[in-house]
Amino acid sequence: MVEQPKTEPKTLTQQLLQLPVLVAALGYLVDMYDLFLFSVVRVPSLKALGTTPDRLLPDGIMLLNMQMAGMLIGGIFWGVLGDKRGRLSVLFGSILIYSLANIGNGLITSLNQYAILRFVAGVGLAGELGAGVTLVTEVLPKKIRGYGTTIVATMGVLGAIMAYFVADLFEWRNAYFIGGGLGLLLLVLRVNIFESRIFETVKERQVKRGDLVMLFNDRTRLLKYLQCILVGLPIWFVVGILITFSPEFGQAMGLSAPVVAGKAVMLSFTGQVFGDVASGLLSQRLQSRKRAIRGFILLSSVFVLVYLLAPLRDIDAFYLICVFLGFANGYWALFVTIAAELFGTNLRATVATTVPNFVRGAVIPLTSLFVFGKSYVGTLYSALGVGLLTIALALIALYYMEETFSKDLNYVETE
Repeated sequence: MVEQPKTEPKTLTQQLLQLPVLVAALGYLVDMYDLFLFSVVRVPSLKALGTTPDRLLPDGIMLLNMQMAGMLIGGIFWGVLGDKRGRLSVLFGSILIYSLANIGNGLITSLNQYAILRFVAGVGLAGELGAGVTLVTEVLPKKIRGYGTTIVATMGVLGAIMAYFVADLFEWRNAYFIGGGLGLLLLVLRVNIFESRIFETVKERQVKRGDLVMLFNDRTRLLKYLQCILVGLPIWFVVGILITFSPEFGQAMGLSAPVVAGKAVMLSFTGQVFGDVASGLLSQRLQSRKRAIRGFILLSSVFVLVYLLAPLRDIDAFYLICVFLGFANGYWALFVTIAAELFGTNLRATVATTVPNFVRGAVIPLTSLFVFGKSYVGTLYSALGVGLLTIALALIALYYMEETFSKDLNYVETE
C-alpha cells in the first residue's frame, strides 16, 4: 500500500494571505479611496464647477447625501445578490461599477452630473465591504477570522489615506481617474479566486437565501439587525459630520488657521489604521467582540467631547484630535464582523452588506438633525447633541447584543 504524502498544515500567515482575503482587502482599499476622495476634493471640485463660497456646505451635503442614498439602495441590492448568487458576484460587480463611476466623476461639467455620478458610485461602493467580510469570515477558521477582517479594514483605511496624497499630487479630476483605473486593474485578480465552501454547501440545499422578509418577520432577528446598525452609528457621526465638515467646525471654534478638509480626513484615517489593528488584536486577546467594541465607543465619546468642547485655538492641536478621533473609530472591522457572525449563511451577505450601508446612509438623517439644531444652538452644540445621541444608542444596543467570537458560522436561518 502506497503511503499518501502528508500535506503540511498552513501557517497563520499562509491562511491570512489566501487570495480571497487579499482580493477583499485590496477591493476595500479602492472602495475607501473613492468614498473619501470626495471628502478630500469636495471644495476644489465644487469651486471648479462654479459653486460660490456660500453654497460649498449645502451643495457638499447634497452630494454626500446622494452618495449615501446610492449606498442604501446598493446595500440592499448587493446584499440579496450575495446570498442568492454568491459572494464573488458582488465583490467584482461592485468593484466594476464604482470604478467606472470614478472615471465618470473625473469627466463632469455640472453639479447635476456630479450628483448623479456620486449616486452611481454609492451603489457600487455599497457591495464590496459586506461581500469581502462575509467571504473572509467563511473562508478562515473561527479562531483567526478576526485577524482576516482586520486586514481588510486596515487596507481600506490605507485607501482613504492614499486618497489624500493622490489628491495632493494630482488635479482632482486625475485623482478620480486614478481610482477608477486601480479598480479595473483589481478585477484581473478574480482569476482563480474561490467561493467559500460554507456558501457552496448551503447553495445545494433547499433553503431561502437573501430573503429580506426573513429579517423582519422574526422579532429576534429584527432586533439583532437593528442592534448591528445602532452600534456603528458613532463611527459615521465622526466621519460624516465632524471630519467631513471640519473646515466649518474649525471656523466655529475660531482656530488660528483654516482647516484643510483633506488633511483632516488623512489624519483621522491614519489614526483609524492603528485603531483597526488595535481593536482586532484586542478582540483576539480578550476573545470578545463586544468588550473590544465597548472600549472603543467609550474612547470615541471622550474625544468627541474634547473636539467640540475643549477651547481649541491652535490648528495643530485640532489636527491631533482628528488623529485620536480616527483611532477611536477603529472598531469598524469588528462592527461589520459581528454583523456577519450574528446571522446564518443564507442571510449573512445580506446583513453584512446592508448594515454598514444603512450606517453610512444614516448620515442623511444625522446631517439633517445637525443642520436643524445648528440654527438653534450653533454648530458645536448641535453636533454635540447628535453625537451623544448616537453614542448612547450604540452602547444600549451593544449591551443586549450576542457575543460571537467563538460562534460556528456553518448554520442557516429558518423561517
